[in-house]
Amino acid sequence: MNRFEQRLRRGVTLFVLVAFSLLPLQSRAQELSLSSAPSTDPAARSLPPSSLSPNLLPSSLLPVSSLPEGSSTSAHPYSPSDVEVSWKSLPKKFLRDEKDMWLFPTQLAKGRHWLPTALVVGGTAGFIVADPPLMRKFRRTDNFHDFNNVFKTSISGGMIAIVPAGFYVASLIRRDSYGQSTALLAGEAVAHDAVLMIVTKAITRRARPSEFPPEGRYNDTFFATHNSLLGKGSSFPSGHAMMSFSVATVFAERYKRHKWVPYVAYGLAAAISFSRVSNGSHFPSDVFFGATMGYVIARYDVLRGEH
Repeated sequence: MNRFEQRLRRGVTLFVLVAFSLLPLQSRAQELSLSSAPSTDPAARSLPPSSLSPNLLPSSLLPVSSLPEGSSTSAHPYSPSDVEVSWKSLPKKFLRDEKDMWLFPTQLAKGRHWLPTALVVGGTAGFIVADPPLMRKFRRTDNFHDFNNVFKTSISGGMIAIVPAGFYVASLIRRDSYGQSTALLAGEAVAHDAVLMIVTKAITRRARPSEFPPEGRYNDTFFATHNSLLGKGSSFPSGHAMMSFSVATVFAERYKRHKWVPYVAYGLAAAISFSRVSNGSHFPSDVFFGATMGYVIARYDVLRGEH
């Protein structure tokens, strides 16, 4: 590895840690500035600051932690910003969300969610058809050599783990309960991803692209590998893509008021996911399905709130 690659890798890792570790501090500063802002209500303006009730301020100006119970910062009854979790409540929430995830087919039986399901299934099928020619092109080129070194398997996996963990420590030090909940929710999403990934890999037993020669046909890839009980060695789906998009979705939804957060979060998730194809670890369909499931699990299961 040359010096440029080492510096680039360190720069990416440092940027991720610094950017996301500053979120609790920025959120706290925003809450303080909003709570000290003068009220536009004449009646409230005449009261001393210590006597101002949260009910006198518009809900859009209040930090989530100060909103009355049952209220929401958006028109949606289960806004991702409203979800709170602690170590005590996390196991119960995990089991409830896990149950909802595996009972999703019952929703289809009731005629719900058919369009997004068709898009995911159709998109995955389309990529499976396109996998052989796309994979041959990726394995014939060395244009992504430096990119692959920066986002190699160990580095990208470490980034997925270190962002929620580092963010939780930073939020704990700053006594930011919202930030702690965000990190725990990201961890919960990754745990759901791991369960779904293990089951799916164990069933599909898809061979990885690296098991074929660069100019191979890449046909008959499913049910073609003798993987372990936990699905290790199976290609479908991409765990890195699934988990990176789950973590990105939690942070993007919980901190969307910071306009740069969704761009950074989804940008890093996309880079990690793309690297799984460019380095020959996964087929494009593995990544597409994994990234889609990661987003869906985080957005519509973990961040759904009480249901």
